[in-house]
Amino acid sequence: MKTADEVTRLLNEMSSGDETSPDKLLEIVYDDLRRLAGAYMQNERSDHTLQATALVHEAYMRLVDWKNVSWQNRAQFFSVAAEVMRKVLIDHARARQSQKRRGHKLVLDEAISVPDRRPIDLIALDEALQSLEKLDPRQAKIVELRFFGGLSIEETAYILKVSESTVRREWTFAKAWFQRELGSDAG
Repeated sequence: MKTADEVTRLLNEMSSGDETSPDKLLEIVYDDLRRLAGAYMQNERSDHTLQATALVHEAYMRLVDWKNVSWQNRAQFFSVAAEVMRKVLIDHARARQSQKRRGHKLVLDEAISVPDRRPIDLIALDEALQSLEKLDPRQAKIVELRFFGGLSIEETAYILKVSESTVRREWTFAKAWFQRELGSDAG
């Protein structure tokens, strides 16, 4: 638990304006961020131009650049990190799409249960996630943490401060909702 306490302490120091805290924090959280980025990149095309290390660095720079953030703890930090990494990938996909005028493909695994593991457009996936967020913000956060962040049911429940059975139930609903939403785009 020393690491979790150390992360929380450094986050608080960073929020207070300590300029040395971001470097110290990166040393402690880098391996976990790299693992999180690796989970994201597993779902990307094999010829993706953004590497996991670059994703970690870009996301970390965005995280520590936030002003007036009151970080609560390690769990909140990694929850926000998962969201930031997703946004970095979406930004990258949009930039690539505007350059090449074609979609950025992602293969969803059994986590979302899209039939035949067919490739889908990452931007369409993000749009579907935004639609789900309007309907049910907690289910959208569960998808973000489970699929994009690679978190377990238990970790997701802890971060969202809900029961594991609530996460399981809402995860099942969200998977079905995504299958319907993304399946309708597959013409």
